[in-house]
Amino acid sequence: MKKPIFKRILLKLSGEALRSDRDLEIDPQIVQEIAREIGEINQLGVSVGVVIGGGNIFRGLSASARGMDRVTADHMGMLATVINSLALQDFLERDEVVTRVMSAIRMENVAEPYIRRKALRHLEKNRVVIFAAGTGNPYFTTDSAAALRAIEIKADAVLKATKVDGVYSADPVKVKDAEKYSEISYDTVLEENLKVMDATAITLCRENEIPIIVFKLLQKGNLKRVILGEKVGTIVKRRT
Repeated sequence: MKKPIFKRILLKLSGEALRSDRDLEIDPQIVQEIAREIGEINQLGVSVGVVIGGGNIFRGLSASARGMDRVTADHMGMLATVINSLALQDFLERDEVVTRVMSAIRMENVAEPYIRRKALRHLEKNRVVIFAAGTGNPYFTTDSAAALRAIEIKADAVLKATKVDGVYSADPVKVKDAEKYSEISYDTVLEENLKVMDATAITLCRENEIPIIVFKLLQKGNLKRVILGEKVGTIVKRRT
């Protein structure tokens, strides 16, 4: 049997990934599928950190564009990520995966405060750690939070789970002949403004040489295939 090529990963999920076509902001069936995928790699002994966006519930940037105070809107978006994190925790623990939610905004009744040393200790004990509330600061996206947490926990890679199967030269939904990349550099992503993660997140990963693997989330077994080193999706790394 193949062995994992990563010892520790940071999985970045968008809030939209939890939404269904049935007008449910959080679809229990989808969350259950994601939890089972995470549980599989946890059983392989891979340390897993997770960052989830909140866009299925509330988008701070969108609300700001419609006239809401940006700082207030971003704080509301952070709270949305906590709701998503608790939903994922619930389904992980139903499958007997030991999980901790750690929040960058203190709310001890529902989540542990984020303390890096405690997070590392949880990961060492093979607990899945879900990092909620972004960085705890406005004007920073959950992509940036994912890159930051990946650096802090010394992750081997950031796994960016999306609705498409990799990085394309253009939106494959709108441009039929868009080229899919199997490998691409951080610099090219930044220069061509490809919508992989925001520029801050890409720059953080580049400076710390943490590869980003972009793959399709809801294709059964994909997460495990990435962990085992199979050619899935697109890898973003330093130009060779």
